[in-house]
Amino acid sequence: MAIMTLTKTFPTEILERTSARMPAEDRRRQIIGVAIQLFSQKGFRGTTTKEIAMAAGVNEAIIFRHFATKSELYSAIIDEKACARDIPALDAEIEKFAQLRNDRKMFERIALHILDTHEQDEAFLRLLFYSALEGHELADLFFRNQVSERFRMVSDYIKTRIAEGAFRKVDPMIAVRSFFGTILHHALTNRFFNHSLGDQKLNLSNRQAAERFTEFFLAGIINPNYSPNNRK
Repeated sequence: MAIMTLTKTFPTEILERTSARMPAEDRRRQIIGVAIQLFSQKGFRGTTTKEIAMAAGVNEAIIFRHFATKSELYSAIIDEKACARDIPALDAEIEKFAQLRNDRKMFERIALHILDTHEQDEAFLRLLFYSALEGHELADLFFRNQVSERFRMVSDYIKTRIAEGAFRKVDPMIAVRSFFGTILHHALTNRFFNHSLGDQKLNLSNRQAAERFTEFFLAGIINPNYSPNNRK
């Protein structure tokens, strides 16, 4: 039964390709990719290294050659996502908009990234939810290294804009949670409940949604009496 399930999850051509000899780094990345799929389906506790090895088309000893423990493999997933090629470019783009004090573009870019990630990487998101429900340290690790840092950066930006008079005097962290919470709720609703919404469904592209929600957020935080030429 387990073999049949894994075969359905990973098509024959994938198993045949991954069973071939690979350079060490390629093999490591391949194991991580397979592990993400299985962890997202069964959680950390429900997935064994033997199942990961079978799905990857390798001997279980190969898994432990690259990762001393299952927990180490789990943590490597976070490193893989944190080092994704688009993250440095995203950070640079957000920083550019922040330096230019282009509030709309900065918040729109963050919102679009969140929406695209939820749409394109469901397996990793399912894995994070499993981690949180199981009380596994992966969820905390990801939040501390990724989400918390983003919260801090946006909170600092809001503080700066308040000091400049561009934003109303609000609690920066409440504002941050309001913004991220709105975007995340929309992303999760679209991902899991869109078919149940009926006439409440929002037929928006991710870019349109990012623009609309950013406009709504900024309307509540911008100081209507602010002038860029008359900063406090």
